[in-house]
Amino acid sequence: MGPGALPAWLQPRYRKNAYLFIYYLIQFCGHSWIFTNMTVRFFSFGKDSMVDTFYAIGLVMQLCQSISLLELLHIYVGIESNHLLPRFLQLTERIIVLFLVITSQEEVQEKYVVCVLFIFWNLLDMVRYTYSMLSVIGISYTILTWFSQTLWMPIYPLCVLAEAFTIYQSLPYFESFGTYSTKMPFDLSIYFPYVLKIYLMMLFVGMYFTYSHLYSERRDILRVFPNKKKM
Repeated sequence: MGPGALPAWLQPRYRKNAYLFIYYLIQFCGHSWIFTNMTVRFFSFGKDSMVDTFYAIGLVMQLCQSISLLELLHIYVGIESNHLLPRFLQLTERIIVLFLVITSQEEVQEKYVVCVLFIFWNLLDMVRYTYSMLSVIGISYTILTWFSQTLWMPIYPLCVLAEAFTIYQSLPYFESFGTYSTKMPFDLSIYFPYVLKIYLMMLFVGMYFTYSHLYSERRDILRVFPNKKKM
């Protein structure tokens, strides 16, 4: 180490990687706990466990999804090398469905689709955060790289369908209870079920855009990865 050189642990790149590793580790532990809890409960109580999925793990799911908003900041400041808009669309889908739809309507929380949706979300996130956590410290496995870049292909469209079905099932409750619907000055009003119906259409447009981006990203990563292994 030359005069005036910083120790390795003080160098900006090291601090960035250490921070990202801790962030990915926290998310991995959170989503692994959720998935393990749901699995154990299902084998212990069968279909009955699906009804109170939200009551059992909803708080941890809300925490994990809230923390995931940091990823937008990571991308914006350059800590993570990713595209902002596709990630924004993915996070927006979850935040709207989880906080505005599921959390606000107790009747929706008891639907089977909530359990199915949480399973899909956690499957994707456990693999993604495992891959990201190892990549940031320079560890890569061919099978994990392929799996992380392939699992989303069938699961992500199923996630969107489950999100859309969750919104569809919530509409009667929003219409009955008037949640988030409000009157504004000048005889204007916001009728939230109409907002959700418009968002349903946007959801599938966003899915097409995000799927196209993820497919291009997968093609580029799997094209480069074999060359890295040969070096």
